[in-house]
Amino acid sequence: MRLMPKRVKFRKTQRRRIKGNATRGQTVAFGEYGLQSMEAGWVTAQQLEAGRVAVSHFLSREGKLTIRVFPQKSVSSKPIETRMGKGKGEPDFWVAVVKPGTILYEIAGVPEPMARQAFNRVAHKLPVKVRMITRRI
Repeated sequence: MRLMPKRVKFRKTQRRRIKGNATRGQTVAFGEYGLQSMEAGWVTAQQLEAGRVAVSHFLSREGKLTIRVFPQKSVSSKPIETRMGKGKGEPDFWVAVVKPGTILYEIAGVPEPMARQAFNRVAHKLPVKVRMITRRI
C-alpha cells in the first residue's frame, strides 16, 4: 500500500518552512487513543507505512487503527554524481508535513496499556517526537 496522491496539480513543490502549531487535526476523533506530534517535521510515506505495519502486527487483528495524515508533498532529488545546474530533480518521495500538535495515528477498541505499547513501537519509526493522548469526553 504505497501512500501517494493519485493526481497532483503541480509535480514539484517548494520546500517551505514549517511555522506555528497545528490548528486542525489536533484532537482524537476516530479512536480512544491518539499519537500526537510534539515537534514539526516531515514524515515520509515509508515511515507512515512502517508504523502502520508495526501496529497491525502488534495488535494482530484486534482494535482499529486510523492514520490521520497523508503524504501529499513531493520531495525531489537529483541523481548522484550529477553536475550542478540543469534544473530541478525529479520527485523522489512523498512526505506529510507535520506541525506540533498534529494527531498522526489513532487506535480504538484496545485497553490503554496495549495502545501504549503499540504507539511505543510506532514512535521508534517516526522522525518527530510524539506522545500518546486520550480522547476527551
